[in-house]
Amino acid sequence: MKRFFSITAIEALSILMLFILSSACPARADEHKPVFDLISVNAPITPPVAGYILENIEESNKSGASGLIILLDTPGGLDLAMRDIAKAILNAPLPVIVFVYPSGARAASAGVVITISAHLAAMAPGTNIGAAHPVGIGIGGGDKTMMKKVENDAVAYVRGIAKKRNRNEDWVERAVRKSESITAEEAMRLGVIDFVASDINELLEKADNRKVILDKGKRLLNTKGALVNEKKMGARQRILAAISDPNIAYLLFLVGLAGLYFELAHPGVILPGVIGGISLILAFFAMQTLPVNYAGILLILFAVILFIAEIKVVSHGLLSVGGVISLTIGSLMLFDSPEPALRVSFSVMIPAVAIVSLFFLAVIALVLKAQIRRQFTGAEGMVGWEGRAVTDILTEGKVIVQGEYWNAKSDKPVERGKKIRVLKVEGLSMKVEEI
Repeated sequence: MKRFFSITAIEALSILMLFILSSACPARADEHKPVFDLISVNAPITPPVAGYILENIEESNKSGASGLIILLDTPGGLDLAMRDIAKAILNAPLPVIVFVYPSGARAASAGVVITISAHLAAMAPGTNIGAAHPVGIGIGGGDKTMMKKVENDAVAYVRGIAKKRNRNEDWVERAVRKSESITAEEAMRLGVIDFVASDINELLEKADNRKVILDKGKRLLNTKGALVNEKKMGARQRILAAISDPNIAYLLFLVGLAGLYFELAHPGVILPGVIGGISLILAFFAMQTLPVNYAGILLILFAVILFIAEIKVVSHGLLSVGGVISLTIGSLMLFDSPEPALRVSFSVMIPAVAIVSLFFLAVIALVLKAQIRRQFTGAEGMVGWEGRAVTDILTEGKVIVQGEYWNAKSDKPVERGKKIRVLKVEGLSMKVEEI
């Protein structure tokens, strides 16, 4: 009986060990699966966005990831930020896959360069790529000779990247010179991208066993059954990216000016000054990352000066009209970029100009109303008061007004006991007239 019990216990222990080992096997298998980090870029290409991509390339390399997938949807952006991203991808120590996703997304302007820079480029059905022609900055579009230089430089840049990645050099040149834009299917047919995929799973399936060239040599991608590690933008990066939006920067600038004006006009309120100061600092930070036209800033500041001058100078509204015009033109000129995504939207600018103009005009109206309103205190407030002559007033005499005795004088004689009206107060004497 004891022997039977001991054998049964050993068998039970063996079965338990086998169960534990079999349960651990899938975990070990998962540990050996390739891991691809995934980030999303759904915004204009600005320095904060460039910094976000560069940080993730470095972090993915340090963490030992098999590659980095960038989901891209952008209308374009700043040239310097775009070149920073392209340079980082071209020299990345691990494979970088750019996927224009989801359907309806686009890789326009700067997005073209980022896409063709990737070790592997893909697009979802219903997306498009192209329109990378450099547009003249500023009113008038720039000098023709200068624009030709900019265009030739852009063409040489994109052709060099396309050649390195073995992509269609002729098409990328047409995208720059003629702003040509094509669909995902056309891009695959023309050799601009590697393939079309409907989602992440299909992307990984089609990317499997493809060769990519890194600085260290060729690498065979192993994406079959790969684990995708989605990395979302941190709070700090989200805040910086949001502030760098031209619409947000513009509103912060206006709020800052209004807050400081209110604090200077009414010292000691504190809150408007604090909000205005913080808003201005954030606005100036954003303007470091955006193509700012300083003439636009000066026009907006000049508009504020005109609004303040309206209080001091009688212009019958001309200064206010000039302030509204200066504010409007300054808002139009504030961000000097050919990219619509890097300019203030009309849907933001028009209400903002209207609200700020009405704010300053309302303040001006209240100040002017206070200035022309009759004074109820001090010497000015006593003008018009009525009283009675205590003595005969030939040139001088005494009157009683509001229960107080005053020395008084009058241009015309006033008999004792007659009602009088105060015309003026000079020191301790009143100038009066008989009612």
